[in-house]
Amino acid sequence: MNHWDERYQGEDYLFGREPNAFLAREAHRLEAGRRVLAVADGEGRNGVFLARHGLRVHAIDASAVALEKSERLAREAGVGIELELADLGTWHWPSETYDCVVAIFIQFADPAMRAQLFENMKQAVRPGGLILLQGYRPEQVDLGTGGPPQRDHMYTRPLLLDAFAGFEILHLEEHDTVIHEGRGHDGLSALIDLVARRPVSAIDH
Repeated sequence: MNHWDERYQGEDYLFGREPNAFLAREAHRLEAGRRVLAVADGEGRNGVFLARHGLRVHAIDASAVALEKSERLAREAGVGIELELADLGTWHWPSETYDCVVAIFIQFADPAMRAQLFENMKQAVRPGGLILLQGYRPEQVDLGTGGPPQRDHMYTRPLLLDAFAGFEILHLEEHDTVIHEGRGHDGLSALIDLVARRPVSAIDH
């Protein structure tokens, strides 16, 4: 059993059943019928929320246990989600396929993996499509209310501006906010939010 399968064991939902607040706040940007990739979607709280709003969701995660719970959550909500077991380090990312890529707290990635994930996400979204990203800032390590203890896994404003240079930045905000997302994220948190749009004229050809 891998690390994530162990973390997701049990009947409760590690990060709760309700969607991430940032995602819920920004969902108005997404039109029903659009195709969304939910990166490392875990037990499905965010993917199910998007599906309930009429989006076609492809959710990937490295934990079979989490995907089983995601399937259960989707069934209870009466929605369908395309679920796929995927190691993000080796998964074959499609090109220009999704109208939106959602990545909420993918803080397990070290700097090298993070750089590759960001590049993959940028390639996977179609021209004119969106990337919705929320993560922790380095100050989160001192707060200890969620996420790994490695500061270099966290995001800063300059890091995100550099990583998504060439994209149109629609929203970028650093804030300290109390969140309650299951037992995994609970309490005052050092957050950063990003909404970026890929230009209609391709930047990578």
